Amino acid sequence: MADNVDEDSPDRIKAGDYVVLKRGDIFKAVQIQPKKKAMFEKQWFLPDTAVGQLYGSTFDVAPGGILQPRKPKDTEGSTDANEAGTDNRHILDDGKSQKLTRDDIEILKGQGLKDQEIIQQLVDNSSTFRDKTKYAQDKYIKKKKKKYENTVTILRPSCRILAMMYHGREPGKICHMRYDMLAQMLTLANIHAGSKVLVFETCAGLVLGSVMERMGGYGSVIQMFPGGGPVRAGVESFGFPAHFHDTLHEFPICHVNALLAGTLDTACKDPPAASKPSVASAEEEQNPPTAEPTSCPEELKMEAEPTSCPEELKMEAEPTEPTSCPEELKMEAEPTEPTSCPEELKMESKSGAEKINDPEKEEREKRIEAKAQERKVKLEEKRKKLASAAALLEGRNADGLVIASRFHPCPVLLGLIQFLSPSRPFVVYSQYKEPLIECFTKLKERGGTVNLRLTDTWLRRYQVAEIPPISSSRNSLR
Repeated sequence: MADNVDEDSPDRIKAGDYVVLKRGDIFKAVQIQPKKKAMFEKQWFLPDTAVGQLYGSTFDVAPGGILQPRKPKDTEGSTDANEAGTDNRHILDDGKSQKLTRDDIEILKGQGLKDQEIIQQLVDNSSTFRDKTKYAQDKYIKKKKKKYENTVTILRPSCRILAMMYHGREPGKICHMRYDMLAQMLTLANIHAGSKVLVFETCAGLVLGSVMERMGGYGSVIQMFPGGGPVRAGVESFGFPAHFHDTLHEFPICHVNALLAGTLDTACKDPPAASKPSVASAEEEQNPPTAEPTSCPEELKMEAEPTSCPEELKMEAEPTEPTSCPEELKMEAEPTEPTSCPEELKMESKSGAEKINDPEKEEREKRIEAKAQERKVKLEEKRKKLASAAALLEGRNADGLVIASRFHPCPVLLGLIQFLSPSRPFVVYSQYKEPLIECFTKLKERGGTVNLRLTDTWLRRYQVAEIPPISSSRNSLR
């Protein structure tokens, strides 16, 4: 199969791709970079050694962190036993059934035996394995595979795989949203290519990336974000092409009221000149000006002598408390005490050192100017993004609205629902039912909505009879 796929096919792993590593029920998203190690389940390896292989392939981790494709025959379990017991009532779990010790297993690893061979040795040296039931034998082999198997599978990122990854590793980051609930939200919101969708979420970008994946790079996605900037960690894990990001726009939620009222100003406003620290003022702060040296002490004495009458000196020195003429003369003379000739030489040497440090000042000025220019460019880009998103929202003709946030959804929903076209769907997800009940009540009182439903979805996994089924539920409003 691998030979029939072109080397430039998107089904092959390439350098720079975002991939998902899988081992058992554990997932991790990484980017393939040259000679960069990846740590996964307490084991490191080089993901770039898998470049050129097909997605979905399973690899053995060889010494040195090199990934070697596993042959199809190696993936089949060779430890299936022909004999099995009827029940486990006579088996005692006293820890003495296994003849191999830990040192023996380390010796087998040192001899270069693969994981399947080590598991087969454990099965052969277990005195109670053949007396266990078929289910118990499979459970034993699965447990040993998890401990000794040295393989990793590389998958292409998708909304289902990333939702399972986040839910298994950090469910709090996605508000404990399951992949089945995410699929229902995308379906109920009627997400499709060519539509205009509003998304307000605090799920690390998982919901936003799922909407972009469903739209396929066609249409417009407007992310409403709280705080200083949008969070898109999950969007990066999808590894979308560049044209997908051209359809993504951002708009701060704090400007929604101004946009609805028609008072939003997206014009570029440069900060006033008084608030801009100039290069000269910065230099003056770092190097304050010093007094100019005088020629001789006699000139200083002449400058200190009063030229007006004592009454005028009194008014200039202390406008509220009159002082005597000798004190006034003393106050005028203190700031201009004569300096000695060695101090003049020191000042001249300092001015010479300043001339030598002129290149450093020029470099500092260039850095200040570069930072100011960079700040100006960022402000201009931010203004353009705000203006483009505002232009899309001003039409109030959005095709869908998706809200999944840790914040209370009621005020957000009442504000953003005004941007929807008539007869367009919206979906609100919350980890708790109380906020959704409040939204349901507010919308019923407000009117203007039809087919409003509050649902609580259950997920039940059917398993074998020996283990009870696992179930859980989540809430949504649509």
